[in-house]
Amino acid sequence: MTDLNFPISFDFNISTISNDFTARDAQGKVIAYIRQKMFKLKEDIEVFADDSRAQVNYNIKADKWIDFSTAYSFTDSKGKELGKVARKGWASLWKANYDIIDQHQKPQYKIREENAWVKVADGVLGQIPILSIFTGYLFNPSYIVLDAKEQKVVRLKKEPSFFGRKFTVSQVKPTDADDDHRIMLSLMMLVLLERRRG
Repeated sequence: MTDLNFPISFDFNISTISNDFTARDAQGKVIAYIRQKMFKLKEDIEVFADDSRAQVNYNIKADKWIDFSTAYSFTDSKGKELGKVARKGWASLWKANYDIIDQHQKPQYKIREENAWVKVADGVLGQIPILSIFTGYLFNPSYIVLDAKEQKVVRLKKEPSFFGRKFTVSQVKPTDADDDHRIMLSLMMLVLLERRRG
């Protein structure tokens, strides 16, 4: 996933029991199909080249059972480790906080939720039977990727939609081509985790 043509859209498939979505570039070309394996004690995600599911390009796997501070490692089709994204434990209870770590185990980028109140309002109103139908249109959290200088490089935003189906990844500042796949894999994992939390 290099030379990405932003914005990238993530569209969840709500007609299957799997937690899966398709990633498309600005021209609508499929750049990845992401599928979370069901009934696993540890997260196990396959990133296919396209929605035919003929070729797995990447795997994302948790280092432990569900936990506040689980790290999710990325490997390519040959099993080579590309880095990981790690959830920042208790700090993520209020606002989502993740670190993107490179293949040398060094922190490289941070992902921060921009406004925690959006998640709170979505969670509260989502418990009210009739209003819960509309929360997907009213409350749309966004997440920002920051570099080592705290400069914004990429933004992930939930788009107004029923069932939280659609997300958009837009580039704020160019990054090294080598980092694009690591950032994109991190956001793919984040959206799988945060979407089910509200």
